Amino acid sequence: MGGSSLRVLVVGAGIAGLAVARALRMVGLRPDVTEKQPPSELAETGLYLPGNAARALRRLGLDGPVRPLGQLIHRQRFLDAAGDPLCEVDLGALWGGVGECRALPRAELHRVLLTGAGGAVRHGAEVRTVDLLPGGVGVTFVDGTTGEYDLLIGADGPRSSVRTLAALGGPPRPAGQVVYRAVLRGGPRVTEWTALLGQRASFLTIPIGGGRLYCYADEAGTDVPADPRARLRELFGGYGGPVPRVLDALTDVEVRAERTDEVELGRWYRGRVLLVGDAAHATAPTLAQGAAMALEDAVVLADALTAADTVEAALAAYESRRRPRTRWVRDRTRDRNRTRDVPPALRDPLLRGRGGRIFGEHYRLLVDPL
Repeated sequence: MGGSSLRVLVVGAGIAGLAVARALRMVGLRPDVTEKQPPSELAETGLYLPGNAARALRRLGLDGPVRPLGQLIHRQRFLDAAGDPLCEVDLGALWGGVGECRALPRAELHRVLLTGAGGAVRHGAEVRTVDLLPGGVGVTFVDGTTGEYDLLIGADGPRSSVRTLAALGGPPRPAGQVVYRAVLRGGPRVTEWTALLGQRASFLTIPIGGGRLYCYADEAGTDVPADPRARLRELFGGYGGPVPRVLDALTDVEVRAERTDEVELGRWYRGRVLLVGDAAHATAPTLAQGAAMALEDAVVLADALTAADTVEAALAAYESRRRPRTRWVRDRTRDRNRTRDVPPALRDPLLRGRGGRIFGEHYRLLVDPL
């Protein structure tokens, strides 16, 4: 279908939706992009992009605009709760020939993707109904407007309304984890990705450039606390390393807490409705692969639409190519969460001996080409 004039609607203007819009523009399509939320500043949070995300950004022609942003990350350091070393992962060796690892503010990547997607997003456009038509999709929005498209792409996250309206699946299920996020200025000096592993909980700090430090923590469970800052002090008050200074610096900083969700579906498309990104295959953020998988989805979808003779063939080819990688991410995410949940007395000696190899193995398949 190279050079076709397909009418495409992308629902969702996050990383997945904007990456898909960018990829489709690169193959000559001009998708409409809608977002149910009004335009607003994104909440301040950080983002770690492993090497496979950098490779996907190159394919999208966006590696240049991203290169000045954030900070390169050269190694992952794992410490025990006291702050003593467990193991390290050399990211240059792991991702050599694939791409650099980078940490940056999420809003900065979003701006790059928005520009790359053409910058036109229809905000406040919530989808009310999705009708599968012969050779197309009918869409009605909450404001009463309608449209008919050759392809509808649901990029609206783990709680996707498109997924429900197209009968591709219901609500996500809890991944058994609550996560905490904050961005500090003037906190402790941390030069590399640094995680402290405790008893069914972990605390991560990543420099994201400009003197800012992205702090991410998680604990096993599903109940989101009313006071995330107080809960962090309760959970991690006895930790060592940079954690005490981070906790001290959180006094005037917003701390966001949320339950993480998983999405596991029998299929990702029905008729001419397709799900991408977290709408199709959300996992807990333990491996930091959410953005990378969304960027890869965009690249592969554009390839599939270009190579296939029909939309239906393209969607089948896309899902066939993407499922093995997203399944790998889901399974390795669960593996790493289980490692974290092993009692430290058993886990920590193992990680001191083989942790670098164990954690590096979690990305082995993702080093391979798309």
